[in-house]
Amino acid sequence: MNTDVLIVGAGPAGLSLAISLAHAGLQATVLELQDEAQLANPAPDGREIALTHPSVQTLQRLGTWARLHDHEIGSIREAIVHDGPVGQRTTLDIVSEGSGTDYLGRIVPNHALRRTAWDVASSTAGIKLITGARVTKVNTCSTHAEVHYTTEDKGARVDAAPLIAPLVVAADSRYSAVRRMLGVGAQMTDFGRSVIVCRLSHTQPHEDKAHECFGYDRTLAILPVQPDPETGELLCSAVVTTDSADAQQLMQLSPEDFAAHVQQHFQHRLGNMQLVGERHIYPLVATYAHHFSGERFALLGDAAVGMHPVTAHGFNLGLSGVERLTAVIVAAHAAGQDWGKASVLAPYAQGHHRHAWPIFQGTNTVVKLFTDARPVPRLVRQALIQVSRRMPPVKAAIVAQLTGRSPWALISRQLPRPPFFPRNSR
Repeated sequence: MNTDVLIVGAGPAGLSLAISLAHAGLQATVLELQDEAQLANPAPDGREIALTHPSVQTLQRLGTWARLHDHEIGSIREAIVHDGPVGQRTTLDIVSEGSGTDYLGRIVPNHALRRTAWDVASSTAGIKLITGARVTKVNTCSTHAEVHYTTEDKGARVDAAPLIAPLVVAADSRYSAVRRMLGVGAQMTDFGRSVIVCRLSHTQPHEDKAHECFGYDRTLAILPVQPDPETGELLCSAVVTTDSADAQQLMQLSPEDFAAHVQQHFQHRLGNMQLVGERHIYPLVATYAHHFSGERFALLGDAAVGMHPVTAHGFNLGLSGVERLTAVIVAAHAAGQDWGKASVLAPYAQGHHRHAWPIFQGTNTVVKLFTDARPVPRLVRQALIQVSRRMPPVKAAIVAQLTGRSPWALISRQLPRPPFFPRNSR
C-alpha cells in the first residue's frame, strides 16, 4: 500500500479529512488537479460560507480556524425570512436568544476556508499532496483500491505510477468524476436557475442580521460580513437567485445599476450600496449520491451531497461527514480491522444519510415552495411562516440545528412557565 487513505480532491472537505486522519496517526495522500499556487492562494470566488457551531468546533480541532484572519470571521446573530416583497408581510425571525450563545453561526469567505485548509494540510506530517494530478481510472477489488492518474510535464500529460490503498475517498465536487468511475449514480436536481454572488458596501449597519428574501421571481439573501479591514467600509454579501436568462441580464448591468437593483429589492434598508469586486455566477444543481460508501470507497462533501445554498448546509454537511468518516476509519484501525471493507464503512454511510437526507429534502421543498408564484403556494408559505412564528418548538429546532444544542432544552426554555413552578426550578 502507498498510503492508508487516498483522497481525490483538495477542497476544504478533502483536506479536512486528510488533516483529521493525520492527527489520528494515519497517512493520507491527496490528489488534486489544480496546481500548488492556486491551492495556496485561492482567488475570491464570491461565496460566503455560513458555519454552524459544530462546524466551527471541527475547524478548531483541525487547527484551520486559528489561521483565519479576524476580518474573515463574521457572525450571524439573527436570521430573518421575508415572504414576497420586502416589508409587505410579517417576517419569521430566528434569534440566538435562549440558546446559551450570542450568535447563530459564523460566516467565512470560501476562499479563506480553502487557503487555511491548504496551509494546515501542507505542513502536517502524514499527508502527501500531489497537485496537477488528473485521475483517469479507479479500480477497486477485495484487497485494495487503485487510482491511475496523469501529471503535467513540459505542457504534456504523462502517466504516473498508480497508487494503491485500502480505501479511496471521492471529494472532487458535486460533478464528481471519481464517483462515476466507481459506478455510483446520483440524484440530480437541476433547478434551472443560477445564483449571482458578490459583496456590496453600504451606509447603514447590518447588525449581524442575515436576510432571506423570497420574491416571486427572484430570491435575495443579504449576509453580514466584516467591514473592509483597510477602509472600514461596511460590507455585506448579496446572493441573487433567479432563472438563468434573468441572471445573464443582471450580470450585464453596470456595477452601479446592479447595486441600485439590489438596493431597491432590499428596500434601501442598508442605505446606499456599491458593488465591491466582481460578481460571480453559478448554476444551481443539487446532487445526492445513491451510495455514500461501498467496497474500498467512500464519498465525501459535495461528491456525496451537493446542496442548494438557500439553507447554507453544504459545507456543514461536508464537515459532519469528515467527523463520521474519521471515526469509522480510526475505530477500525485501532481494532486491527480493514477500514476499506464495505461492512466497516456502512455505519458512516448510514449515519450520514440519516443526517443529510431530511436536510436535503427539506431544502429542496423550501426552494420549490418559496419560488412558486401561483396563488395556492403563496398562501401555503404565508401560513407556514405565521405558524412557525407562533410555535416555539419550530424555531427552537432551527436554532438547535445551527448551534449544536439539544432542541428539547431550547424548547423547554421557550414554553410558558406554569404559575406554580418556583423561579429556580430549572
